[in-house]
Amino acid sequence: MADKPNATKNVLIVGVGGQGVIMVSKVLAQLCQADGHDVKQSEVHGMAKRGGGVFSHVRFGPKVWSPTIPEGEVDILVALEWAEGLRWIKHLKPDTGTFIADCQKIVPPFACRNRKRGAEPAYAPQTPEEIIDQVHAGYVMDATGMAANLGNAKASNTVLLGALSTVLEFPEDAWQDIIAGTVPPKSVEINARAFAEGRAWAQGGEKRIDVTASGLHKAHSEVHHPQVDTVVEITAEWCKGCDICVKMCPERCLRLNGQLKAELALPDLCTGCQLCSWLCPDMAIKVTNTPITEPAE
Repeated sequence: MADKPNATKNVLIVGVGGQGVIMVSKVLAQLCQADGHDVKQSEVHGMAKRGGGVFSHVRFGPKVWSPTIPEGEVDILVALEWAEGLRWIKHLKPDTGTFIADCQKIVPPFACRNRKRGAEPAYAPQTPEEIIDQVHAGYVMDATGMAANLGNAKASNTVLLGALSTVLEFPEDAWQDIIAGTVPPKSVEINARAFAEGRAWAQGGEKRIDVTASGLHKAHSEVHHPQVDTVVEITAEWCKGCDICVKMCPERCLRLNGQLKAELALPDLCTGCQLCSWLCPDMAIKVTNTPITEPAE
């Protein structure tokens, strides 16, 4: 076994309930332990499940005494949701820290103060470019989009694990072995491809911004459109009838049908606010808003 670095390495993983924050920290902790490190892990979830904030500390080295990372001592911050990454960025080491984030936005209900069609929610306004300029090394990626293109948006956390693997000195096959032993057997292949996708993308440089992420956070005047064509797609096979979307819809336009599957009962009332999509723990709802442009005269 190779000699281990003397310093303790601190990794903070943040996101919201249902995204797989605990899975990411579990994979990392098991990997460190298998490599001979002393590992301490602590996490907060429980009542935060299903949309609330979740975070997990992972510390590893020759000897680790405390399971929590002091503010300003995080070596790597991994954010599965954009605003959560911004909320914790002050914990990152200012001169040497690495920021890895999915540009996915999960907007809490209280941020949607304007319920008009096409309105912009009161959400973190900082752009990826602004954040990357503040850190030593950073990666802002459309991990959710990458995973969706591979066939399962839920594998976005594994895409981020692939990016994380490029800044930690563990063999690629060791990562893949731990992931394969952690995820459900039916999803081993898709997670292996998701890991490889994230790893390959992050190897492109010390500071990278996905072009998709770059366009997600524009000024209000650029994204506000008074006329928007809204399409709501519900994948019944993925819906477990949890009723979250029905209860949280501001316009009360969703309901559970006779099969206890979500459906859009009153489409004329839908404003395209996307709350149902953001809060669905199974990603069974997709809301697409397309601005309607005026025809040229």
